[in-house]
Amino acid sequence: MTVSTIGIIGGGQLGRMLAIAAARLNFRTIILEPQADCPAAQLANRQIVAAYDDPAALAELAAACDVVTYEFENVPVAAAEALSANIPVYPPAKALEAAQDRLVEKRFLNACGISTARFHAVESQADLEAALKDFGGQGVLKTRRLGYDGKGQKVFRSAADNPDGAYAALGAVPLILESFVAFEREVSIIAARAADGSVVCFDPAENVHRHGILHTSTVPAAILPSTADAARQAAEKILAALSYIGVIGIEFFVLADGTVIANEMAPRVHNSGHWTEAACVVSQFEQHIRAVAGLPLGNADRHSDCVMQNLIGDDILAVPDWLRRPDTLVHLYGKTEWRAGRKMGHVTTLQRKSPVSG
Repeated sequence: MTVSTIGIIGGGQLGRMLAIAAARLNFRTIILEPQADCPAAQLANRQIVAAYDDPAALAELAAACDVVTYEFENVPVAAAEALSANIPVYPPAKALEAAQDRLVEKRFLNACGISTARFHAVESQADLEAALKDFGGQGVLKTRRLGYDGKGQKVFRSAADNPDGAYAALGAVPLILESFVAFEREVSIIAARAADGSVVCFDPAENVHRHGILHTSTVPAAILPSTADAARQAAEKILAALSYIGVIGIEFFVLADGTVIANEMAPRVHNSGHWTEAACVVSQFEQHIRAVAGLPLGNADRHSDCVMQNLIGDDILAVPDWLRRPDTLVHLYGKTEWRAGRKMGHVTTLQRKSPVSG
């Protein structure tokens, strides 16, 4: 397959960074995004302003591109499947299907032999009360679809927490109750798979969240080499099971004995992989473009240790201070207005590389 133009569904900051990486490799990009002033449109060659499932817009995108990818996991599966009938779509639609529903995702991970937190499907208030009883009154109740960055969740910390009305409060939609996990830290791994089945993994990052939103990713993570190997092996199982092409982000909880259980996966480039643009020769964004365009995957070794920090809301006001710091890459997303909880950019500070991870 000869590729000259890549379609990207979604016009947020991830689409913007994919467009940058594509341009460096001499590819044109066309964005499908209903918001006319989206961040990605500032750097792509063209934007189709339409809904993600608009049949005419999808046909226009397929006619203008050689391959299509996406920057977020809530692309309608039916739209991806319709596109796939006319043009290659990577990652495949079945990856979207597996990741969009937290219950389906947990079952998929378990079927791959990957451990997760215990869980119960919740489709009524009675289901919730029974599930909480099984988990000793504790757990995290989540919408099965569309929740992100801490949205669409309710935490039950003990049997004293009253569950009355919780099902209705989250919209009376299909939910999942996940058990608490006694973990020491959270890590994520960014992995890529090419059409020939080859897989390349970046080093695991250790993540810290604030208010349900990623705050920092630190590399190397303070984990054992065996823990890093387990995360890589889990990623390889997932990628193979999905016949995946492209980059994926997978989050894990690390237990006291160094074992990992999967939290969730995102079939796209991932916030916790932004550090790769500063600390690796080939970033996660270039790696994704290479994979979907049929180019060889790049080396994922890091040349520096680093800490990536999201700039959220009024953090953007501190950019002049970040620009004065040595060994720091500042990356802003082209958003003109900040508000609480909105990702405005990120910064990555390089450090001397450790001789050994863990």
